[in-house]
Parts: sequence; structure tokens; C-alpha cells
Amino acid sequence: MGNKVKYIIKLEQVNELSPEEREELKEVTEKFAFRTNNYYNSLIDWSDPDDPIRRIVIPTTEELEVWGKLDASNESKYMKVHGLEHKYPDTALLLVTDVCGIYCRFCFRKRLFMNDNDEVARDVSEGLEYIRNHPEVNNVLLTGGDPLVLATFKLEKILKALAEIPHVRIVRIGSKMLAVNPFRVIDDPALLELFEWFNTETGKKLYLMNHFNHPRELTDEAKKAIELVQKTGTTMTNQTPILKGINDSYPVLRELLEELSFIGVPPYYVFQCRPTAGNKAYSTKIEETIDLVEAVRSAVSGLAARVRYVMSHETGKIEILGKSSELIFFRYHRAADPENAGKFMIYRRNPDAHWFDDYKELVEEYKVETQEQCV
Repeated sequence: MGNKVKYIIKLEQVNELSPEEREELKEVTEKFAFRTNNYYNSLIDWSDPDDPIRRIVIPTTEELEVWGKLDASNESKYMKVHGLEHKYPDTALLLVTDVCGIYCRFCFRKRLFMNDNDEVARDVSEGLEYIRNHPEVNNVLLTGGDPLVLATFKLEKILKALAEIPHVRIVRIGSKMLAVNPFRVIDDPALLELFEWFNTETGKKLYLMNHFNHPRELTDEAKKAIELVQKTGTTMTNQTPILKGINDSYPVLRELLEELSFIGVPPYYVFQCRPTAGNKAYSTKIEETIDLVEAVRSAVSGLAARVRYVMSHETGKIEILGKSSELIFFRYHRAADPENAGKFMIYRRNPDAHWFDDYKELVEEYKVETQEQCV
């Protein structure tokens, strides 16, 4: 398909949908942005109304159900300058674009694709200056939107600027592009040269944090793109939310995690789907999902099983550790407030919980030793 990949931003361009379906979904696309392409659409079994790839990219009227918030993790709270979030001491996020290869229907940043949003900085100079002035920042995550939507020369400017900041040791690129348009990599040797330069000439390390949600996205073309990126010395991992009707079954999740480990893209996080507006149809119950994740982890190799089940909560990344007959156990994997660092929390179970805030009865909590005590 290569250079013939065409982006689609109107339902009228999706010939596989009937006129009645397009009309029914018009209200959804007026509220939440729509974007796909002909390569990704070719992965859909259009005869199956519940096809998982279709659920990822094609709107449904379920998105109109009132539920959640547009900024479910209150990311704006950590916006220090335009286009930069600084939530954890050593990590800064640069929002470098408000466009993706496709718009996943469960996206937790769908607010960025709305006309009145101004969180993304097309000029990242202010964010770069912030990073220069904060020596505690040793790794930077390029996100958005999808940074690989940017032209290579634009991405090059950002990477070269970061390479010149001595205390930045790692740059991560969060991207779903290899899943939705692997030709972005296959057909652009300049991008691969840029990745190789960063890894071999700067004394720093580039990571590509992929977003494969379903095994069917791991096509021959995607695997070819993965192999090309690996040859540049870039370290690759994968993260995905657990999504109802997409990857919330044992066979599918096991196949996804195993296949990723087989091709050298070990799973990093599985996320609880954030309670973002429009996402109710994709959210699973935490206490059922614990059983799913643990069943899969017990059946795969250590490389696949090292994945952590977490929530990206306003207060930090909260790892969901397990449950007993009456209790559920959490731990702060990363905490925005140093007082919460490593905190272990025990709550009364709530079988209907979809998010940390749904747990009301705290039974006990333990704080780890402070940094001074450890030293």
C-alpha cells in the first residue's frame, strides 16, 4: 500500500458503512473527532458488527452516553508551560502535535482534537527551555497526538534540541503509528537514520513506546516496521489499555502479550481504561480485569508477564496488585506527591468499580521509608 495510504476524516468516505449507519453516527462525530485510513480499515472484518478493530476506530452511538470527564486524570494540573506537563520529578511530557494516525474511540486525550483546545504547542521552544532549566528531568516523553505524524525534519529539530541538553538521558516517543500506518516507517529511510543517529551519536537512548491494542494489528507490514526500527538501536516496548470488546478476553490478551514478546516489543503497561467522556462502552470492571491479567501473566514467559496493570490517576500511576475475598490492594508505582511515593493501600472491594475513585472505604495504608531513611 505504501504511499497510497489515504487518511479519512469523514464518515462519508467510509464506503463500508451504509447511509443509515453514517447518518446514525453523525451526532457522534460532531462531538468527538473522527480519523482513520484505508490501511487500518483493511484490517476490519466489516461483516462483523462487533469486530475489535472496528471498535477501535469506527464511532458508535454508545459514546454519547454521559460518563466521565474530558480530562479524567486532570493533566492540565501539571501543565507548567504551554505544551509541557511535569508530573514526576524526572520526567517531562512534551505535547508536540494534536493529530494522530487514527483517532481511537477510547482516547483519553480526545479533548486535544476539539476546536477549543489549546494544550498542544506547535512551537516547543518554551517547553525545551523549561527542560533546560530543570536538571532533575532526565527523560522526556514526546506525545500528543502522535509524534510520528510530524514530518521527519520537524521531529529532527526536537530530537537535536533534546540531545544538546546534558541532563536529558532518555527520549521516549509514544506512538500508535506502527499499528495504524507502518509505511510511515517503511517508506521513510530519513526517519530511521534520525533514530540511528540519536542512539549512536548522542550518548543518549531513544525508546519507542508502541500502542498495539489487538493481535490483528501485528500485520506483516507492522512487523517489518518494527524490525527496521530495532535495527536503529531503538528500544521498543508496548502499552495498551484493557478495552471491552477489544482485548478483554483471555485468548486475545494472551496472544497480544506473547506475540509482542516474540518480536522483541515486550509489554510495559496494561492500563485501566480512563473514565474519559465517551469511554463507558470500553471500560471494564477493575476486579474482573485483575483476574484476566493475572490469568494471562501466569501463562506466559517472564518477558510478557512483566507487564504492570496500572491506572494513570490524577495523583499518580497506581498499580493494581490483587485482591482477596473482601479486600483489594493498590500501590503507587509513581506518585505526583512525594508523600505518596510507594504507598501501599488496602480498600474494601467494590465489584462495580471502574476507577480508583470508586473505592471509598480505606482499610489500611503503608508508606515506604523516606529517601533520607534509605540513604
